[in-house]
Amino acid sequence: MFADYNLPIIFAGLMALSVIVYAILDGYDLGVGILLPLENDQQADQMIASIGPFWDANETWLVLAVGLLLIAFPTAHSAILKTLYIPTAIMLIGLILRGVAFDFRAKVAQVNKHRWNQVFKLGSFIASLSQGYMLGSFVMGFESSVAAYLFSALSALGVTCAYALIGSTWLILKTVDDLQLRAIKWAKLTGIISFIGILAVCVVNPLINSFVFDRWTSAPLVYFVAFIPFVCFTLLTIGYLVLNRLPLENDSACWLPFLITVIVYIFCFCGLAFSFYPYVVPGELTIWQAASAPESLRFILYGALVVIPCILAYTVFSYRIFWGKVEELRYH
Repeated sequence: MFADYNLPIIFAGLMALSVIVYAILDGYDLGVGILLPLENDQQADQMIASIGPFWDANETWLVLAVGLLLIAFPTAHSAILKTLYIPTAIMLIGLILRGVAFDFRAKVAQVNKHRWNQVFKLGSFIASLSQGYMLGSFVMGFESSVAAYLFSALSALGVTCAYALIGSTWLILKTVDDLQLRAIKWAKLTGIISFIGILAVCVVNPLINSFVFDRWTSAPLVYFVAFIPFVCFTLLTIGYLVLNRLPLENDSACWLPFLITVIVYIFCFCGLAFSFYPYVVPGELTIWQAASAPESLRFILYGALVVIPCILAYTVFSYRIFWGKVEELRYH
């Protein structure tokens, strides 16, 4: 009985892991696509080269997260996709546009490459805005009201800006010279906007959701909740100060803005998860209500314990192989 009770918690943890890893890894390559300059083909090539070995595999984590939701929490999967069918379809269109543009820009004549750069940038915007909209809709409990739509639209812009922030810090890590200087400017701007966005969510979230308000204002949990925005704001401030000093001699500390952004992502995700746990559909379904039968979860767990370490190992291996500054983009 004890094991049956904990199985939904284990799968919720695995799904949370998949979501946050996806947000970090695919977040930076979506951010690179959002920032792609259309007036400088050389810099665009460098930016594409910085994500070339990774971007396709990064989306594996999204597939894993959706797969876990479908198999482990089928009731929640049905409720969520029923509400988010249109933004999900739009997101897939954006991801398809990115994939097509990534390959076609390497095959077409040089004079037509600019057009596919535009498509890649457009696909990145569509995917990012869709994901942000879905996050806002989740926070609003999938309501159908003007306030919910406005908050979801604001969330779409916030997530897009957050992706641009982590994308710009990735470029600081992977590039040099003029493009790195440009990425530093992008990171400063998006960092300020992200700071404001996190502050806005901290204010609005408990006001629109009574469950979140109770959780955020009940001792001793209130101290933990207060710690999360404090850390985020402190790290973003430190990150801005670091950006003002970059680039340093020998390009030291170029990795620090990216690391800071990753930590901010993790803390923001923990705050979001803490706000709604144990609900997988806010205000409607807990992880135990939405979970598959214990026998099914046990069977699925054996596969997950094999698949997830393999994906992690491949991810670490690929980043280890392609570590270092980006080289000139070449197609064979």
